[in-house]
Amino acid sequence: MGTKILVVDDDVNICDLLRLYFEKEGYEVKCANDGAEGVSFFKMYEPDLVLLDIMLPKKDGWQVCREIRESSSKPVIMITAKGDVFDKVLGLELGADDFVVKPFDMKELSARVKAVLRRYSAHDNQNDDEVIKFDNIEISHQKYELKLRGKAVDIPPKELELLYFLASNFNRVFTRDQLLDKVWGFDYLGDSRTVDVHVKRLREKLEGVSDKWTLKTVWGVGYKFELLQ
Repeated sequence: MGTKILVVDDDVNICDLLRLYFEKEGYEVKCANDGAEGVSFFKMYEPDLVLLDIMLPKKDGWQVCREIRESSSKPVIMITAKGDVFDKVLGLELGADDFVVKPFDMKELSARVKAVLRRYSAHDNQNDDEVIKFDNIEISHQKYELKLRGKAVDIPPKELELLYFLASNFNRVFTRDQLLDKVWGFDYLGDSRTVDVHVKRLREKLEGVSDKWTLKTVWGVGYKFELLQ
């Protein structure tokens, strides 16, 4: 079986274009033309990656992404005519892996698809026998699971990946650009404020959990997971 892509876009011409292009590259492609159909197809088809438009009938792309992330960490690339930073940050907060603005170049989109699939495959196949553990916290990248005081906590994939990376490199300071490179990938052309938003949300989850470690801002540099005792 080849790598499966699900395209969710209400523009039939774009769906046909993407299907023909990616089928020529050896992928299996299914297309859905509204958000509700997209969610249904995702559950039935179990794709390896989703190309997801934002402006969709029945359910918009934000809602589709939320519902996908409730049950899966499979890669999602948002494709939209909107190019505002707000839209990009919101999409990444919801768990999207990348963001492409229409009109897009097919070769660039193909390169992004391959890069996201490589990152996902590397994460999915890594040896995760040792779960990262500190006082009152356990982080499993393989299971995409965060436990605080022994209880599982809901967390978007990118927040978990960021926390996992910082905690596995505890006491090391990373700049925002370094974190974008390590967590989002070298090909991600996003805004460094994306990192700030994710750190803020992580702190809300981690507040008061332990006095033996902290997610610390190093002013003028970046962030680190610091062991205090």
